Amino acid sequence: MAAIADFSTNASDFGGNAFTAGETSSCHAMTGLPSSTVDVEARVAFIDRRPLVRECLSRALINATGWNVSTYGSAGAWLSVSDNVPVSLVVLCIGSRDCTQETDEDICLLDRLAERAPVAIMGDQESPTQIVAALDRSVRGYVPTSLPLHVAIEAMRLVRAGGIYVPASSLIEAQKTNVESASEKPKASSIFTQRQLAVIEALRKGKANKIIAYELSMRESTVKVHVRNIMKKLKARNRTEVAYLASAILDGIK
Repeated sequence: MAAIADFSTNASDFGGNAFTAGETSSCHAMTGLPSSTVDVEARVAFIDRRPLVRECLSRALINATGWNVSTYGSAGAWLSVSDNVPVSLVVLCIGSRDCTQETDEDICLLDRLAERAPVAIMGDQESPTQIVAALDRSVRGYVPTSLPLHVAIEAMRLVRAGGIYVPASSLIEAQKTNVESASEKPKASSIFTQRQLAVIEALRKGKANKIIAYELSMRESTVKVHVRNIMKKLKARNRTEVAYLASAILDGIK
């Protein structure tokens, strides 16, 4: 039976035997799946601070896919041994935690995780703001815990292959919310100045402050002031959220 290597207690004790040939070959017998459906080459780092959830979910992944899964209690625990534990996918299970929390250690390390392997977040929340915040931190997939296991696995496979996964239900909900609130919101021209609207349009195109300043014939410091004021009016946390939240307003007045 394939073993789950759990390094949550002491990450420095890694002994290099998490992905032995014996474990890989035993995955076929363990899953009971045809060899064509078992992906024994996938090496996954599964991170969750909750021991019971961590063990249950990682075993479910092994049983369903034959993947080699190493489990960790924190993002830092895997990063400390990542040179010795190369993986093709990192799954960070955050439960009900918020991706916008700057004080959450695991969330703060997302960019570093993404430098080593594609990262998928598994979480309870499905709000568009949560998903945008995750993608803004170099995450390539957001897998809600409301999904059936087989769908979640396919989402992880997509991320591992280099794709990006976002639940369609969240996009539909975001569109529905925008439509329902459109009649209640004042027009963009009554919220922003013409200069701010021009800056927002540039932000939507992903332009840097220096480029915006050049194209709009203003100082870069002035652009920064406009960006701060726009973020305040939209209650946005970053430039990505500005572009996302402003899209419905701007598209509505064109």
